[in-house]
Amino acid sequence: MIGVPTPTKGVISYKGIPFAAPPVGNLRWKEPQPVLAWTGVKTADTYGAAAMQTTWDPQSFYGREWRASGSVPFAEDCLYLNVWTPAAGQTGKKLPVAMWIHGGGYREGFGFEPEMDGGEDWASRGVILVSVTYRLGTLGFLTHPLLSAESPHKVSGNYGLLDQIAALKWIKNNIVQFGGDPDNVTIFGQSAGAGSVQSLVASPLSRNLIAHAISMSGGGISDDRPGIPLDTAQAATKKMLDHYSKTTLEDMRKMSFEDLRKMYEDYAKETNTRPGMLGPVIDDYVLTGNFSKMARANEIPDIPYMFGYTANDSRDATDALRAFGALRAEKGSMPVSAYLFARPLPGDDNGAWHSSDLWYVFHSFRHSWRPFTKGDEALSLQMVDYYTNFAKFGNPNGNSAGAWTPYTAASPKFMVFDVDGDKANCTMTDKPEFKGPSPRK
Repeated sequence: MIGVPTPTKGVISYKGIPFAAPPVGNLRWKEPQPVLAWTGVKTADTYGAAAMQTTWDPQSFYGREWRASGSVPFAEDCLYLNVWTPAAGQTGKKLPVAMWIHGGGYREGFGFEPEMDGGEDWASRGVILVSVTYRLGTLGFLTHPLLSAESPHKVSGNYGLLDQIAALKWIKNNIVQFGGDPDNVTIFGQSAGAGSVQSLVASPLSRNLIAHAISMSGGGISDDRPGIPLDTAQAATKKMLDHYSKTTLEDMRKMSFEDLRKMYEDYAKETNTRPGMLGPVIDDYVLTGNFSKMARANEIPDIPYMFGYTANDSRDATDALRAFGALRAEKGSMPVSAYLFARPLPGDDNGAWHSSDLWYVFHSFRHSWRPFTKGDEALSLQMVDYYTNFAKFGNPNGNSAGAWTPYTAASPKFMVFDVDGDKANCTMTDKPEFKGPSPRK
């Protein structure tokens, strides 16, 4: 396999690397299977397809923000990842690795959205960035008794999480060839990606593959984070499918994605009920409990964590993050770094809305319509430094003490990200100010 030089000197990108077999046909709603071998030399210069999903309305808030291109392909054959490295082929380099998990409510999004275009910035700082695509919605999280019956583990759902675990295993087995250290892997994600991070550190299948974890706008310790019982989920799905006389696996696998999507929509209208959330389920295989339960039981890895949220996020996560920071300070030996992204984005009055920090974490302003300032530029560069330092050392300051101190009961402080004129304004406070959900007009 050969990659492609990027505009950043020394950084090579590899796009569209398959990490599992295409989950199509009889592999729909099954655990990811081994990669199919290819012949010859593969030139990894093109992103793989995004997972099947309903595309953004271009007139919606996020449709306007992300400028989602109609040319992005969507397909069931979607299990591909992308790598940016400054050390291609240098097997002894042992650089830290960061695996990015996109958000989108477990039903939309993809790892190469423009606002996530930060591979060159991260790699130029000595961190190999890997972004992954995983199955979403009805194809990624659908449960049903018949699917459980055919599974070797007698479970169904969580296919999207299993895809993420397969990507982690791919990194473990292959990242040395890209100059990476398979024992120094940070996972990070935002929104549903943050929920995925929490599920991966809680899962017995993946928690030993993770050295550091960053959860962006995923909450902390609460009673609903994330996952519902498998029996509850599959009973609701079976009732819906029975309603439409889809009673065999053959019937189910013949349905197109659009048929599945429309079925969920129609069922909700016809019955005035919700058929159940399509997301992580507690199946006693991938997940033996939700993140909060596992954290309280001290059954998550004792590793450095970074948890945070935005000042106008979808909900106030202050108490949930305080609970997580205090819990880890009590039960663990590794630090928790807490933050609040408080910069109101320029261009309108929507504030620091849910997902707005992505432009800064990936230094991807060039893809946005907003009139970012020199202060925004300075803040973004500081945040990329903090995040890549965390990937290297588990410490956002680098390999020493610094301005960002760990959260403890004695020092319950958050790093607040903002700007002051043309400069970044990054300060610690024990009173982070959540300003209410953004109206996102």
